[in-house]
Amino acid sequence: MHLHYALKNEKSKMPNEESINQAEVIWNYLKLNHTLEKSDLIIVFGNPDIRTIEYASKLWLDGFAKWLMITGNEGTLTKGKWQKPEAQIFKDIAVSQGVPEEKILLEEEATNTGENVTFSYQILEKLGLLDSVKTIILVQMPFMERRTYATFAKQWPGGMNQLDRVCVTSPAIDLMSYPNDDVGDLDKIMEMMVGCLQRVKHYPKLGFQIEQDIPDNVWNIGENLLSSGQY
Repeated sequence: MHLHYALKNEKSKMPNEESINQAEVIWNYLKLNHTLEKSDLIIVFGNPDIRTIEYASKLWLDGFAKWLMITGNEGTLTKGKWQKPEAQIFKDIAVSQGVPEEKILLEEEATNTGENVTFSYQILEKLGLLDSVKTIILVQMPFMERRTYATFAKQWPGGMNQLDRVCVTSPAIDLMSYPNDDVGDLDKIMEMMVGCLQRVKHYPKLGFQIEQDIPDNVWNIGENLLSSGQY
């Protein structure tokens, strides 16, 4: 069972056209394309891509929420990347974008998506803000949208029935434009996408996420990419 990102040290090769076309199918499945509405809170999940916090900051500045919460210490994809927690790095960027510090809530201990959710809940509870938070926008990397929403739906301690609306979003960047120095090349992104698809399939059995339907063609593509030995 491929449930870990096998971070590659060797120089990656450019995927062939067939693999790219297959990856596009998985990419489109992993994105949920929710419609955004003004909400009480934006929660940004720490990750290696600073475009995530730049996008979340713009959402806040455009009036999409009262509060901007940033969660994350260090995860698999950011291990050794920064000298400070993900939340601190993202906070500095948000402030530089114009978000007032007093509107930013920090959670600096989480090391995985489940902890991002539960620890954020605990911060809101400690600050006495839970009763005023009924609508939430989750912000992540594009290929992490589905996993993030599924984890939130399972792990939010108050239960989804205590909330009026939760949606997930990400920077509007397509697969071929997504590679950069922070997240890696296309080969690395495809590897992470295949790992995400495996988690969508297997994590519900472990109690980490809600069950979700995976179309046969999407799952078969993921299995084919795995069996190729590249991912």
